[in-house]
Amino acid sequence: MSDSIQTPEAEGQVFDAVKGNWVDRLAPPWARPYLRLSRADRPIGTWLLLLPCWWGVTLAAAGTGFRWMDIWIFVGCGIGAWLMRGAGCTWNDITDRNIDDKVARTRSRPIPAGQVTVQQAIAWMVIQSLVAFCILLTFNIAAIALGIASLGLVAIYPFAKRFTYWPQIFLGLAFNWGALLAWTAHTGSLGWQAVVLYLAGIAWTIFYDTIYAHQDKEDDALIGVKSTALLFGERTGERLRQFMIGAVGLMALAVLGALVPSAGAVAVILGLLGVAGFAAHLYWQLARLDIDDGDTCLTLFRANRDAGLIPVVFFVIAMLA
Repeated sequence: MSDSIQTPEAEGQVFDAVKGNWVDRLAPPWARPYLRLSRADRPIGTWLLLLPCWWGVTLAAAGTGFRWMDIWIFVGCGIGAWLMRGAGCTWNDITDRNIDDKVARTRSRPIPAGQVTVQQAIAWMVIQSLVAFCILLTFNIAAIALGIASLGLVAIYPFAKRFTYWPQIFLGLAFNWGALLAWTAHTGSLGWQAVVLYLAGIAWTIFYDTIYAHQDKEDDALIGVKSTALLFGERTGERLRQFMIGAVGLMALAVLGALVPSAGAVAVILGLLGVAGFAAHLYWQLARLDIDDGDTCLTLFRANRDAGLIPVVFFVIAMLA
């Protein structure tokens, strides 16, 4: 009897999952398809949804003072980001099920691979959303209202690539909403500084998701799916430099607006150092970008966790200064 070689797809693993991730190694077999729907085996998306939340709460706290509730906002946003990213990805896979089976990188996802049915995926999406809603209810009324308002953006995003070359804008609108929500959870109201921080996050999202989209550009062109990777083409480096400048400039403006009126000079300097570190990381990514190398694009995309953490670290230090 001959031994067959098991590929990741044959074992149910998703093609672009982190190798040796905890879902493939430790999760019960019955739970793995659902956790894969939630991208639990690909944690970078959770980080990219969470980091703007942490920007919002830590910058607000650095400007107006730390409150014990901020610890729960910090933790609650972490749990909520994991759940809502999972619900959003499940919704994305439901809506894209007839596209994913035509793209090499995505045909191993649970629905096109036949690991779960659409009905099971819908049930899993609802469960995640309800648990996340329970966490949202622990915040103030203004933050709850913002959280509910974000659902429209989440619902629209999967369809954006069907009608515009700018689906990354819709992703940015949804993924950075946490900057508004977490700021408001701390302060009780939405300040203009949070809006500017939100815009910085949108520019950042266009930056990193364009890099990500270059992995699929050939398949996308064949099946008629649009993206900024296709729109920018060979001018991607030039365009991303513009969005990098926009993200950095807007974040610096948000920091100055939040810290100059009420925080000391040390806090302001620390906040701007966080922006400088963020800028340096994005510049490093641009210097290494090769839009025709899918592995490099994926590596740089994942590196944005570290880029987004840099401001968080400095905002926390500024809060404690």
